[in-house]
Amino acid sequence: MIDLDKEKAARPSLKERFHTWMEGEQDMYLGELEMKPPKNAPGQTDETVQETAQKAAENASREKLRQQIPEGILNTVESTDRLVPTGRRLLKVAFDKAYPVLATVMCIAIVALLLVTVSWMPPFGSADNPASNEVAQRYIEQGLEETGAVNIVSGMILDYRAFDTLGESNVLFIATIVVMILMRIDSKEEKEKLSAEEAAYTHKKTLEPEHDTILRTVAFLLVPMLLIFGIYIILCGHLGPGGGFSGGAVIGASLILYANAYGFQRMEKLFTAKTYKVVSFCALGFYALAKSYSFFTGANELESIISTGTPGRILSAGLILPLNICVGLVVACTMYSFYVLFRKGGY
Repeated sequence: MIDLDKEKAARPSLKERFHTWMEGEQDMYLGELEMKPPKNAPGQTDETVQETAQKAAENASREKLRQQIPEGILNTVESTDRLVPTGRRLLKVAFDKAYPVLATVMCIAIVALLLVTVSWMPPFGSADNPASNEVAQRYIEQGLEETGAVNIVSGMILDYRAFDTLGESNVLFIATIVVMILMRIDSKEEKEKLSAEEAAYTHKKTLEPEHDTILRTVAFLLVPMLLIFGIYIILCGHLGPGGGFSGGAVIGASLILYANAYGFQRMEKLFTAKTYKVVSFCALGFYALAKSYSFFTGANELESIISTGTPGRILSAGLILPLNICVGLVVACTMYSFYVLFRKGGY
C-alpha cells in the first residue's frame, strides 16, 4: 500500500519550488503565458539550445512523476527505463564505429582485386589481345556466309553470342519484376486503405491527365509513325543498323507518349500487367527454345532445318529476324512497365 503521508512529505514545498524557479531550473509559468523564444547567447548554437530545452523538459517530466510516485517505485522504473535504451545505444555506437572500418576493408579488397585483374591483362595494342584474335576476324570474314546477316553486329549478338543476348533480355525481365514487387501499390489492401477523397485525388493526378489539345494532337500524329518506325527498325535489324533493342526502345517511347496524352485508362484497354507477363514470357521462351535447337545442332554437327536464306532479303539470316522481334517486344514492354510503376505504382 502507498503511504499517503510519505507521498505528501516527498512533494516539494512551496519554498523549494520557489527556489527552483529562482535558480532557473523550472519555469512555473511555462505553458501559461505566450512567450517568444529567447535569442541564442553568444557562442550558443541552435543545437545547444534544443538540447538544453530537451533536458529541461525531461527534468520537468521526472519532477512531476516524482510527485506522483513513491521514491522506491520511481527508482525501479528509472533503472528499468535506463537499461533498455543504454543497450540499444551501445549497439548503435558499436555499429557506427565498425561500419567505416568494414566499408574501408571491403573497398580496399575490391580495389586490390581489380588491380590484380588489370595486371594480368595484355598490354594495350598487343597483337595477342582478344580484340585482335581470330574471333573478330571470323566475324568479319565469314559472318555473312554463316549467319546470312548483312549487319555484322546483329549476326554477332543474335547468332554467335545469342545466349549472352538472352541473358541481357532476362535481366530486363527480372529488373521489371523486382521493381513491380517493390513499388506496386495498387493491391486490394492498399486500395481499401485509401479514402474516397484520396482515391479521387490519386485518380485525377496519376490516371487521367488534364485535357491538353496540343499534346493530344501531337501524340495523335506521332504515335502511329513511331510505332511504324520501331517495327521497321526491328524487322530490318539484320539488314542494316537497328535491331530489337533500338526498335523496342522506340516502341516503348511511343507507348509512354500515348499514356501521357490520353491517360492510363485508355492505355490499359491495350496494355495491362497480364499483357506484359504473357508477351515477355512467350518472347523469352521462344528465344531460349529456338537458340537451344540452333546450338544443339551446331555443336553436334547436325543439319539444321533453319536456312540462312539469301543475304539482303527481309526473310533471311535464319533465326535473327524472329529473335530481333522477341528482343524488341521485351524491351518495349519493359520500358513502358518501368514508366507505369514509377508514375503510379502499378497497372
